[in-house]
Amino acid sequence: MPAPRNRPAAVLVLATALAAVGLVPAAFPAAAATVPVGSGSYSDTRPAGTSGPTTNTGTPVTPKVTPAAQGRPVPTNDWWSSLAFQRYGDNPYSTPMYGHPLTYQATAGGLDVGYPTSPQIVGDGRQYEFAHKRDLTIGLSGLNSPDTKADAWSDWTVTPYWSDGTRTLRTTIGHGSPFVYAKGTGGNAQITTAATPTVFADQGNVLGITVAGHHYALFAPTGTDWNVSGSSITAGLGGKDYFSVAVLPDTGALATYRRYAFSFVTGSTVNWSYTGGTVRATYTLTTEAKEGTERGTLQALYRHQWLHTTDALTPYTYVSPRGTMKVREAASFTTSQKASAVLPALPGADGTDPARLRAYLDEVAGSADPFSGAVDTYWTGKALGRLAQLVPIADRIGATATRDKLLGLMKGRLQDWLTAGGANQFSYDPAWKTLIGYPASYGSDTELNDHHFHYGYYVYAAAIVAQYDPAWAADSAWGGMVKTLIRDTANPARTDAAFPFLRGFDVYAGHSWASGHQGFAAGNNQESSSESTNLSAALVLWGSATGDTTLRDLGTYLLTTESESIAQYWFDADQQVFPGSFGHDTVGMVWGSGAAYATWWTANPEEIHGINVLPVTGGGSLHLAARKDAIRRDIAEMERENGGPAVEWRDILWEFQALADPAAAKSAWDAGNAAYTPEAGESKAHTYHWIGTLDALGAPDASVTGDLPTSAVFTKGTVRTYAAHNYGTTARTVTFSDGKTLSVPARSTAIGTGTGGPGPDPDPEPSTGNTFQLRSGGVLTTATGGTAASDTIPSADGANHDGTPYKPLVYEIRGVHGTLTPGAATAFRLQVDAGTTVGLGQQARISYDLTGDGTFDRTETYQYFATDPVTGWEEYAHTRGLRSATGTLGDLVNGTVRLEVWSAIGNGTSKLQTGTSTSVLVIPYG
Repeated sequence: MPAPRNRPAAVLVLATALAAVGLVPAAFPAAAATVPVGSGSYSDTRPAGTSGPTTNTGTPVTPKVTPAAQGRPVPTNDWWSSLAFQRYGDNPYSTPMYGHPLTYQATAGGLDVGYPTSPQIVGDGRQYEFAHKRDLTIGLSGLNSPDTKADAWSDWTVTPYWSDGTRTLRTTIGHGSPFVYAKGTGGNAQITTAATPTVFADQGNVLGITVAGHHYALFAPTGTDWNVSGSSITAGLGGKDYFSVAVLPDTGALATYRRYAFSFVTGSTVNWSYTGGTVRATYTLTTEAKEGTERGTLQALYRHQWLHTTDALTPYTYVSPRGTMKVREAASFTTSQKASAVLPALPGADGTDPARLRAYLDEVAGSADPFSGAVDTYWTGKALGRLAQLVPIADRIGATATRDKLLGLMKGRLQDWLTAGGANQFSYDPAWKTLIGYPASYGSDTELNDHHFHYGYYVYAAAIVAQYDPAWAADSAWGGMVKTLIRDTANPARTDAAFPFLRGFDVYAGHSWASGHQGFAAGNNQESSSESTNLSAALVLWGSATGDTTLRDLGTYLLTTESESIAQYWFDADQQVFPGSFGHDTVGMVWGSGAAYATWWTANPEEIHGINVLPVTGGGSLHLAARKDAIRRDIAEMERENGGPAVEWRDILWEFQALADPAAAKSAWDAGNAAYTPEAGESKAHTYHWIGTLDALGAPDASVTGDLPTSAVFTKGTVRTYAAHNYGTTARTVTFSDGKTLSVPARSTAIGTGTGGPGPDPDPEPSTGNTFQLRSGGVLTTATGGTAASDTIPSADGANHDGTPYKPLVYEIRGVHGTLTPGAATAFRLQVDAGTTVGLGQQARISYDLTGDGTFDRTETYQYFATDPVTGWEEYAHTRGLRSATGTLGDLVNGTVRLEVWSAIGNGTSKLQTGTSTSVLVIPYG
């Protein structure tokens, strides 16, 4: 273990004093070369011979911002970063920026705007894109700016700035915004269209035009008038300095959009919370009324958002590379999701042979070079992650000497990197307000790429060390430097002058971006979504281990949010995002313009499929099991494209398969583990333990959550195994959403088994009174002991019937009396099977006629369930979430309850099980 390097005594005293009150120095005076942070340090200058951010030709570059934004940390790795990071010397404006539904590009004359609605399949069928194509330019008459700068920004909006000395233009744009809000001086408002527009509405200061099949509304101040001359549209601003443009979902929406034309968005903020196993997030826009008093607005929600909100949505929708966007008529909306499961490691070691597992562990711990020659930030990180996964395993089987040796190796390498002055160190760049590790890799220095990928491994390893050695993780020891890495990658503070808020995580897009400069025609990109969730899980573990609930809950929010985005945008779990003409079930990379079945370095299918799985951990991987159908499709596609099972990354893909089908993964391991080389971040010890444990416990069960972030549930057959790790110093009881409780000793992992207890069981067991079995023939009944049968759900006939019953199966019971249970909600579990048919999705609607008068007072439509093409029953439950609800529940007096089930998508029939206690509807009544 390297000894700490010498630091000036006065500097050390100040650092210790700051650490004692929970503070970490953000930066030190320019004269100091080393900034101490607890026992560690970073440098305020780069090592000799290295580089910071540059253009593509190697010219140093600083943030391209206005004087008003000078000194603010620039959120690199964002959807609009090319405004501030000039990657190309001949482009001082921006590359295309994908806000969705609109796309943008800054030019000398203003802001080019497009609304791409038709996907193109490119790259030999490997990529789909809704590429930016200019419909119009928003500017001022005569504007010819030498550059565009970032003037202001908030959580998902940004304000580009143009000035040519005479004319000045600012526009505010953002994710989900159908509006561009413009403020200009020195010239008339000017809209220049890509082709001669068709005018569909002329109301003086309000003009409706159609360009390239897309409908736009132009809004100038009251009392002014738009003038159309060919492709040029101008309006004098009448002494005002504002105007706006909106893309309309259809021409009939003009009146609604006009209402909000002068309610200018001035900022955007997300606030999140974690309580009792649930993550809630509220997304709020702040506005300013330029005319009148209207302060509301319109915003389009991505699929990962509207799947998890019960807030009212309008009928308006937009096309986007992320599937349908739905419009909310309000300045805020709230999402609610079950928190993704996190554990420091899989519980126990059942299903493995202890002697064999010890041998595998000793093989790693006794290696001549456990770090495999790694010298840069990324490969060192992977090596640390590899060792970190083995520490809890060694601890579980009582291999304490091996455990401690692994911990010593990790501490030594971490401390080496977290101390300035040696061959490995972190250096602070005051212009870009970022911490860069040297030796760098993959553009983490010159392009500010991938900090969340690289540093996530360090934080994860530090969290495992903290679990066993809390003193090491204290701020006054090495925890201060770990927190500095966190501040660089996932800073929860908007007021931190040293680092930006959540550098890489795009709160509205629901996932991270990897490129620091966003300098691509396709926008920004992210390849390894799983290395992003590795950082989020690391925050949960580090925050839990150190008692920092702010970081713990931040990690829970990031992981849970990105989990749904990964399911939808990387794995197309509901088969509603990828264009029908795109011939793949998964992608390796998501771009602002679309997605690609590719990686940066290879076309090998194993790596395309594996890059969004690694590293496999108890913290960052369990969430993938929420969509077992997507895992099965992914593995099937990999084998089709690969010409057979995986060879090169077999361990990663075995572990992935084990999240859905542990027995199949175990069979593959048994047949193929004799002679293979583990993936660089993997080991035979971890793979053997992972697959064997899941084969014994069953796959993770995301339908049940605990009220502690570090808890998880596994199901095999009818038996559930509940697991939780308690980082606290006293025992605690963890309560699960199905009513099960688990007593967990201090600083320990505990497991228990059961089938659920009293409480809001998401898989309700039948009970007389409010639980109804389905019977073939359209009957709902409280009677038990039926005969298993099935009904055929008609095909959707190749059309989309999401939300609208189409040839539904109808089950009904009349004459129902019941008192509404406060706080309760409808629950159901339906066994469905698509056989071997691909692309089917079943949907349910429950309706309540409270008085039996023939009018349904409450109707609840649930998100449809995408079945897999594997013969066998799958469970569709209310936990898929409400799609919509109308009316209000009340007491039932001789009422009627109706269940409808139909095919929302697909071209083929499916089956619905009847006559058993596994297909039931539970109503919220006593």
